[in-house]
Amino acid sequence: MFSILIANPKGGSGKSTLATNLAGYYAGAGRKVMLGDVDRQQSSLGWLARRPAVLPSISGWEIKADEPARPPKGTEVIVLDSSAGLHGKKLEALVDRVDRVIVPIQPSAFDMSASEAFLAKLFEEKAVRKGRAYVGVVGMRVDPRTRSARELEAFLGRFEVPVLAWLRDTQLYVQAASTGATLFDFRPAQVARDRASWQPIIDWLRVSEGRVG
Repeated sequence: MFSILIANPKGGSGKSTLATNLAGYYAGAGRKVMLGDVDRQQSSLGWLARRPAVLPSISGWEIKADEPARPPKGTEVIVLDSSAGLHGKKLEALVDRVDRVIVPIQPSAFDMSASEAFLAKLFEEKAVRKGRAYVGVVGMRVDPRTRSARELEAFLGRFEVPVLAWLRDTQLYVQAASTGATLFDFRPAQVARDRASWQPIIDWLRVSEGRVG
């Protein structure tokens, strides 16, 4: 199984937007994907409950009495949506079990300040230091041509972490979330610009998974 953790200690950073849309991409590509929610608010699983049966299937945790939650049999890709304030042993345990960590950050002083210690801690985790898990950042609700985007890029340069993509602020994400859908469930012509913004994220993950081409 190929596993991806979406993590940031700040609430409202865009974790669930990234997690649900990544799961939608893999489902649309014909992969058996599980969306796991380790956030107390259970935002992603609430979204999953709204997902129409006619759309490509995305599984949640398989839960049995007196047993730990686990991926359904045959799962190929796991996308984990984490909680705000993730730190300590819980962060260590999650990072140790995944292949890739994606950190969504918005280009504001508050978000950068909240993320600074988290990124430093993330790069101290053994799985990251040993090259078992790799970290990438996605700029959320940002125009890459703006000063705020340049400030965010300069901030991230201190950690030598790749900025995978810049995702703009658009109502398409709001519309999709309200109906259990993703950008990858819409007609391609309707979301061509935003799908193009996602392509570097997908390419990074494909290389990580050994699925180039």
